[in-house]
Order: sequence, then C-alpha cells, then structure tokens
Amino acid sequence: MTLLILGLVLWTGAHLFKRIAPDARARLGDRGKLLTTVLILLSIVAMYYGYKWADGPIWWGRNPALVGINNLLMLLAFYLYAASGLKTALTRRIRHPQLTAVKVWAVSHLLVNGDLPSFVLFGGLLAWAVVSVILINRAEPNWTRPAPQPVWKEGAAIVGALVVTGLVMGLHNWVGYQPWG
Repeated sequence: MTLLILGLVLWTGAHLFKRIAPDARARLGDRGKLLTTVLILLSIVAMYYGYKWADGPIWWGRNPALVGINNLLMLLAFYLYAASGLKTALTRRIRHPQLTAVKVWAVSHLLVNGDLPSFVLFGGLLAWAVVSVILINRAEPNWTRPAPQPVWKEGAAIVGALVVTGLVMGLHNWVGYQPWG
C-alpha cells in the first residue's frame, strides 16, 4: 500500500506544483516540464504496481449491474476527454471537461471495486481532480467559453470515445481485469 500512496503523492505533487508554487515552477522553465513529466511517469508506475501488490479488506464485489453502469460511465469519461481536445459544444457548458472525465472515471471504478486499494487509488485520484478544479477556479475565476465549433467534431468525439473504450476494455482484459459483466 505504501507504493500506491507514494504514487498518488507523486502524481498530486507533480500536477499541483504549478498551482501551489507558480513562481518556483516558472523559474524551472523547460527543466520543470521535464521534471513534471518524469514525476508523472514514475507516479503511474508506482500506482500501477502499488495497486497490483496492495491488499486490504473487501466490502463488496462486482456484479453485472454495476459493471454495466461502470462501462457506460467510462464511455462518458472518454467522451468528456475527447470533447475537451476537440472543443465540442459540451466544452461550452463544462469548464473542466478533462478533470470531469477523471472524476467520472474514478467514481465508475469505485462502483465496481469495493476494496481498500481501490478506495485509495480511485478515491485519491478523485480527490486530486476535485482539488485541481478548486485551485484552478480560484486562480482563474473568470472563464471564457470556447467558440462554437463545427458539428463534425461532436461525431469525432463520440467515435473516438467508442474506439478508446473498446481498446481500454481489451487492455483491461489482457492484464487480467475482466471489464464485461
């Protein structure tokens, strides 16, 4: 569990450094980008192995209904992330679509993983996303909505979300986590 927590601390620190200490981050310049990238990669490795090796109590297990809800929420999370990059109509309504995607992703995984390591990993990343939104909104209280985009971008975001969902489900199956109910 220690490695999992270390991964979460690295992830959170690397992502929040710019918000918490903007002057220190600015002084680092391009070296700061490299440092952030290295810390994020290390955090992902630590979270992966920390989660894989962690043990703890189990409060509930998977059931077909929760797996179905999880899969629909994951499709929504991937759509939100794609919509952010393509600046679809949704991004004119939701200020932080990528962080909202992370929140949806975390909640969906908590539904189907009722064990302590999952609460630490997915709950920790959910907390990071919530704190990130709060810090961004405090630092930049005024939000300029993106300009309207062509309708085809909406379709591209939907197709992208479907493709990525399929790929991620296949990857989960490959590493031993059966994603179907």
